[in-house]
Order: sequence, then structure tokens, then C-alpha cells
Amino acid sequence: MWGSSNKSRIVAVIERAALKSLIVIGLFGARNAYASGVVSLDIVGTISYIQQILMHIGPALSATLFITAGIFYAIGQLLPPDKRANFHTTSINIIIGAVTIAVLSVASGGLAVASSHLLANASSNSLT
Repeated sequence: MWGSSNKSRIVAVIERAALKSLIVIGLFGARNAYASGVVSLDIVGTISYIQQILMHIGPALSATLFITAGIFYAIGQLLPPDKRANFHTTSINIIIGAVTIAVLSVASGGLAVASSHLLANASSNSLT
């Protein structure tokens, strides 16, 4: 199977990628907050912001994951059967993630509207 040094390298690469993506999202959010001039802390504004992020980043991320799954599948074809099964399983898991992100990207508009209506109704009922 995979050695512990390979696992630690893979974990390090994933951690660096996650950190870079958080930094990019943080910078994107800071730019939007500064450009608007007013920092909004309300929940509906936050949901709208997350919806915009999903609508813009989701399709590109989904396409990237599909390409990555294809690369994993192709590499698996070159390996012995036991490793091939691991790579094929990984590629299927990546495809499931890509489909999930694509569905959330398409549905983010409807989900944001439904959740904002739900939150608005809940907050107006609690105030009365």
C-alpha cells in the first residue's frame, strides 16, 4: 500500500491547498467588504455572499475535479491490480465530489432564496 512518508506528503499538499484556498476566499471577501464600504454582519447578507461564491467558483472547481479524476483513472490503468483498484476508487470519489459541487452551484440560487425567506420569517415571528 502507501507508505507513511507518501501519506504525510499527500496530507501536507492537501493542507497547503486548503490554506491557499482559504486565503483566496478571505481576500475575495475582504475586497468585497471594502468595496461596499459597509461591513454587513447579517445572516441574509452572508448567505447571499456564499451563494455568489458558489455560483462563481463552483463550476470551475467541478471541472477541475473531473479532470483530476480522469488523471487518477489513467494513472491507475498503468499500475498493478491492487493499486489500480485504489486509484479507481479514488477517481470515483472525486467524481462524486465534482457532481456534488456542480449540483450545489446550480442550486445555490434557489437554496439562498429559500433560506433567506426562512430566516426572515423566523426572525419576524420571534420579534412579534
